[in-house]
Order: sequence, then C-alpha cells, then structure tokens
Amino acid sequence: MIIAIDGPTASGKGTLSKKLAAHFGLPHLDTGLLYRAVGRQVIVNGGDPDHPEQALEAVAFPDALLDDPVLRNEATGSLASRASVHPAVRQALFERQRAFALQDGGAVLDGRDIGTVIAPDADVKLFITASVASRAVRRFKEMEAKGVSITLAEIEADLERRDARDTGRKDAPLMAAPDAVTIDTSELGIEDAFAAALAAVEAATG
Repeated sequence: MIIAIDGPTASGKGTLSKKLAAHFGLPHLDTGLLYRAVGRQVIVNGGDPDHPEQALEAVAFPDALLDDPVLRNEATGSLASRASVHPAVRQALFERQRAFALQDGGAVLDGRDIGTVIAPDADVKLFITASVASRAVRRFKEMEAKGVSITLAEIEADLERRDARDTGRKDAPLMAAPDAVTIDTSELGIEDAFAAALAAVEAATG
C-alpha cells in the first residue's frame, strides 16, 4: 500500500505521515528533508539556492546530512523552498523518491508533489492543509520550545512566502491531486487529525 500525503509547511502532514506509517507498519519518507538537505548543502558550498546550477550541484549532498538537526530549522526550510523551484533539482531527486515509493510492501511519503508527481498511482492520497494563522502558531510554539528567538509575525510572513513559491512554481507545484482527500487541520488536535486521516485511508482501501 502506497500512501501519498501532501500539504503546505506546518500543516501537520509530517506528524500524520509518521503516525500512519507506524500504524500500518510501513516505511516513511519525509521528502521535504531531501530538499532541506539540498538547501543546506548549497550554503555549505558557498552558493545561492536561487541559482539553478548551484542548487543542482548541492543534490550531491552526503547522506549523513539527513541526520543533521540543522535541517529542521526555519532558515533551512526557507532555503529548501527556494532550491525546490528549479526543475533540474526536482528531476534529480525524482528517482530517489520514486524508488522509495515502489519498494516491496509499500510506503508512506509526505511532501509537496507526492500524489501528483512522485506517486500518482498511490492507493491513498491525502492533502493536509490548515490556515496560515494556525500553522504559524504551531511553528511558533515549536521554535519557542527549542529556545529559538523569532516572532509570530516573522513566521507567518515566511510561511506565506514559502506557500507562494511552492504553489506558484512552474514545475510540480503544490496542489491537491484530483482524487486526494483533503483534511483541514486548522481546528484539529493531533489525535483528531489522525482519526480523520486513518478513516480516509481505510475508506480508500476498503
């Protein structure tokens, strides 16, 4: 069983993906982490994520980078959004994601274009969304817990910029697949959101 989960930053898709993977005993891939690694590697290389060739060179990041906590911070998230607009970068990571999706036994993948590009043949497609305001509050609390100094307004502005890049890029824009089930988590806690996601998966798989 392949479960494809898409949605904007801080919508809750990552948490739901991990919980669904654990529930069904499936391997999980946060594809956004691959793009975060590319964004981070561009900076390590002394380059610019807005530069197509420099971003493409960063696709050759060392696997160990995927375990670096720096990939989870807000700055790296913004770098990832900038690097991911380049078609060549997305194509370079396509096969890696596709192979993960097609492994024996199935998998759960979350990102921005899983149900539309990486696994359009997925058994289940979910599009997890939430208002910018609710997503900003969630991210602000996460950053506050980590001791990161940032304002709610700064986070909200960053989310809006990232949404614009992700939905507006020419290649594989963030969008719900026609056959995806949309779940708005703006007013849902983790357990309620998971219950909705699980019900959608069970309904789609009979």
